Amino acid sequence: MFTGIVEELGTVTALEDQGDAVRLTVAAPLATSDAGLGDSIAVNGCCLTVAARGEGTFTADVMKMTLDKTSLGALGEGHRVNLERACTPQTRLGGHIVQGHVDTTGRIIARSPGEHWELVEIELPEQIGRYVVLHGSITVDGISLTVADLKDDSFVVSLIPETLARTTLGFKQPGDPVNLEADIIAKHVERLIGLETVARATSSTTERKLS
Repeated sequence: MFTGIVEELGTVTALEDQGDAVRLTVAAPLATSDAGLGDSIAVNGCCLTVAARGEGTFTADVMKMTLDKTSLGALGEGHRVNLERACTPQTRLGGHIVQGHVDTTGRIIARSPGEHWELVEIELPEQIGRYVVLHGSITVDGISLTVADLKDDSFVVSLIPETLARTTLGFKQPGDPVNLEADIIAKHVERLIGLETVARATSSTTERKLS
């Protein structure tokens, strides 16, 4: 589990194409300072497993499903990526509950700079639109952000200087893809309501047959 608070901007140093997978190596002095084999590190919001370690680097295997569903397939050597180590029971929950399970990707539509912040409008795919609410939380490239404005097919986030300086959203441009993860709590609520509705319908049908 993660909280969506980016700890470090890492740099992709190698990509080994394995046909149906990619072996990704990232230079990340902070993230690797206490990382062991099998540990989880979120890379642009994707939970990856440390498969190997080097001097200030870690390597992870990225499966085809992940490549197809996220923006990791578009990475190249030298690209910067947002990194966050998995949280512990002692970690401050500075953002919100983030699984590192990307739902889909969206593209940056527009950027509107202000004096002390910047508004970024991002495409909102229909498949996760129902989970996004005004002033609620959403994960963009692994960053826990608050929805500042919500439209039919897009949403807007307001980025403070710290976020601009420490994450990929400081330099990504309109047209660039970003990984999106909706709030897991909203998904659970939807699932439970759906099951309850089915259970009530089944019970009602049974009662009618017995009466």
